[in-house]
Amino acid sequence: MSLTDRDQHLEELMDDPACDPKRLRRTLQRFSTVNRLVAGWDGVYRSHLRPALAERSGPARILDIGCGGGDVLRRIVRRSRRDGFAVTGVGVDPDERALEVARRAPQTDGGTYRQGFGRDLVTEGERFDLVISNHLLHHLSDAEFAGLLADSEALATTLAVHSDIARGRLAYAAYAVGITPLAPGTFLRTDG
Repeated sequence: MSLTDRDQHLEELMDDPACDPKRLRRTLQRFSTVNRLVAGWDGVYRSHLRPALAERSGPARILDIGCGGGDVLRRIVRRSRRDGFAVTGVGVDPDERALEVARRAPQTDGGTYRQGFGRDLVTEGERFDLVISNHLLHHLSDAEFAGLLADSEALATTLAVHSDIARGRLAYAAYAVGITPLAPGTFLRTDG
């Protein structure tokens, strides 16, 4: 198997329901720094989300599926509001431990979190202008991946953007070196 291929059978330590809760909490808290450095959401906002919001008239709703600690949703909502858009955001995640971190973080007006899956929102008939996910795809089996795409299509009225990790020798090497200062007491190095 090449480093560019995703191993569908590999499970991250943080996905284990019995993982160390302190390490998980620290991992989720530090994602805000990691995501600012490597996830590229500022560029995605400028190139995709802001133009989609600019085409709308009236308030917009943003959904972050698998929101984890909620840092990406908070950042997107803040940026959107700073640009003059009336937006609210909902983060959904099946792991209550992640949502606890999201709810305890400094909050952004217009952001809420709830436990569940995108499928739950589809069943409830919810609709959102923008649907996003960050570093979720590599956690999914092929069937779950297909389900996420179907759910996103049902939920998004304007645009869905799913961002995941880049794989390859250079990406792995750069991450291994760059994550070292943030990794102590977390799953960032092993799971990354």
